[in-house]
Amino acid sequence: EVKLVESGGGLVQAGGSLTLSCSASGFTFDDYAIAWFRQAPGKEREGVSCMRWSGGRSYSLDYMKGRFTISGDNAKSTVYLQMKYVRPEDTAVYYCAAGQRGLESNHACYPWEYNDWGQGTQVTVSS
Repeated sequence: EVKLVESGGGLVQAGGSLTLSCSASGFTFDDYAIAWFRQAPGKEREGVSCMRWSGGRSYSLDYMKGRFTISGDNAKSTVYLQMKYVRPEDTAVYYCAAGQRGLESNHACYPWEYNDWGQGTQVTVSS
């Protein structure tokens, strides 16, 4: 059974930094993609970053270039989202998701390509 558990959310001041973690179990990273999505109140879920492992290599896509960076530790089965220079508009529930189709055919983080989701972690940025 695939299980994803996010942690690291909380309250942070604008301009500050925060690192989210996604602990994964029930699968190995090879030929899988893990992504971070977020959803703010009243808004649609949007992709933040995604990363795919294949043949011992990994590649990633970060939408908030220069501010948010995804990374992974295969040995620890953990994926991170490093958030820097956060803004009030980054306030949202951040979700970790896993799927075998992510980044396989499209250079984008599409939520429909991810089958398993964590429960989410709240990030609130104060101005």
